Amino acid sequence: MSVYIPVELQRQIRTHFANCCAYCLTAESLTVTIFEFEHIMPRSAGGETVFDNLCLACPSCNRYKASRQTAVDPISDREVSLFHPQLQLWKEHFAWSEDATEIIALTSVGRATISALKMNRPQLTRVRKMWVTMEEHPPNI
Repeated sequence: MSVYIPVELQRQIRTHFANCCAYCLTAESLTVTIFEFEHIMPRSAGGETVFDNLCLACPSCNRYKASRQTAVDPISDREVSLFHPQLQLWKEHFAWSEDATEIIALTSVGRATISALKMNRPQLTRVRKMWVTMEEHPPNI
């Protein structure tokens, strides 16, 4: 069920995340989809519709994340928290590959998030390559 998010709060979230997906950093302007306002802690787990619990997410990342808050780190095989875009800095958990087509994990949180959200899915890495040649990627966030 969809929840109403006030227009001013939507504007604040869009500005805070520079109209990019908080997870894969895809710029909404480079896609043909409308990004979604995602409850980082799902409402079903008590998450509120407030600035600190909302982020902008591309439909794919939002769908893969769903209501999860944790995932398994593929290296340690331990369950860890997913990246929290309001409480953690992207650059502390992720980096771009040399050609900027893949997201590289720097931490267990990064590894679990990349794996769970399929942040390097083949379709996305191919389109990132095109965006790089257009000098539209990676974003300067």
